[in-house]
Amino acid sequence: MSNYVFVIDQKKTPLKPVHPKRARQLLSSGKAAVFRLFPFTLILKKEVPNPDIHPLTLKIDPGSKVTGFALVTDQGEVVWRMQLEHRGGIIKKRLEQRRALRRKRRSRLRYRQPRFLNRKRQEGWLPPSLMHRVQTTETWAKRLIKFCPVQEIWIEKVKFDTQAMENPEIDGKEYQQGTLQGYSVREYLLEKWDRKCAYCKKENVPLQVEHIHSKSKGGSNQVSNLCLACERCNQKKGDKSIKDFLKKKPTILESVLKQAKSPLKDASAVNATRNKIVEVISQHSSVKTATGAQTKMNRVRLGLPKEHCLDAACVGEVETLTILSHQPLMVTATGTGGRQKCQTNKYGYPIKHRPLRPIQGFQTGDIVQVDIPKGKNQGQWTGRLCPYSDGNCEICPKGRKRLGTKLSYVSRVVHQKDSYKYRHLS
Repeated sequence: MSNYVFVIDQKKTPLKPVHPKRARQLLSSGKAAVFRLFPFTLILKKEVPNPDIHPLTLKIDPGSKVTGFALVTDQGEVVWRMQLEHRGGIIKKRLEQRRALRRKRRSRLRYRQPRFLNRKRQEGWLPPSLMHRVQTTETWAKRLIKFCPVQEIWIEKVKFDTQAMENPEIDGKEYQQGTLQGYSVREYLLEKWDRKCAYCKKENVPLQVEHIHSKSKGGSNQVSNLCLACERCNQKKGDKSIKDFLKKKPTILESVLKQAKSPLKDASAVNATRNKIVEVISQHSSVKTATGAQTKMNRVRLGLPKEHCLDAACVGEVETLTILSHQPLMVTATGTGGRQKCQTNKYGYPIKHRPLRPIQGFQTGDIVQVDIPKGKNQGQWTGRLCPYSDGNCEICPKGRKRLGTKLSYVSRVVHQKDSYKYRHLS
């Protein structure tokens, strides 16, 4: 069953979400109309004397690449779920490309002395790739508050205490400089080694903490010397040297040694943004925080699979959960598009000029309905639009190739571009 449907009254006051079957009844009887497609929201056509408002709890599981959202009732019913995929990696890559082009162009055209000590970052500044995660999470929290009666918000603050894991005896002033307090070494290793055996890459088997350089030969308990191994590989290795154990598998040996020294980038990104997310969302509603260990304990106790939106439902104080939504909304951040009017080649030189947007009131990414009166593509189509300045356009219907047509055939806009791409996980 899909997510419950949001409902607002004539004054745009959020009401209790309704079952999809009830939503179809409201639409077929003419008592409601579609107000928004994503998230799917109905608006009532007549005033409701005694509106049915039951407060909900919004739970958020922030992640480096994917953030989970869940709406839970007081009885523990999960009525709405969503997974938001961030684009922080794309932002970082494009900033690096732009910087490289700028440096090449400046070195070819003219020389300018380097500038120092003339730029100051604001307090609480975050890189654009990390600030994007904060802003998209805040955007969806505000949307859900707008369309459903959210009483409070629970946010998971994931922490990996890397400094305490490197030096377990650290305390006092030294420990105050540490970060990521609250997660066990085992959970850190599960994330770092992708929940697989480091030697044979087996999944979904019991994993044991393994010393890469054995303690009997001087190996330490530092997290950089630990990995995960299945029971068979752990016993087979024993106190052998890692090079002797994997001498016939040089590729795996190289990857194990490389990954052992590499930091957990995703955990670092979450740790850098966790306080900022709580700060910005607390401006819109009351916020409570929970630990990642508590979330995992709730998920394991309830026997739920590992999913971001289910992790979100397990955040905070949970006694029992009833999953009423088995088809979460999958959202991918796509960005608003470039503002660069002059398109360049790979060397940074201009090759053509892009037209001003919007074109005849349409933008690339709008979901529209097109009525084609004649030709091989005759009929009514709904899909994403790509308009051109000459009056033509292309539409991408679901499950079909692109169709070329005219902008004059667009009958209505179903959903305006909002920097996100949507689909349902069946």
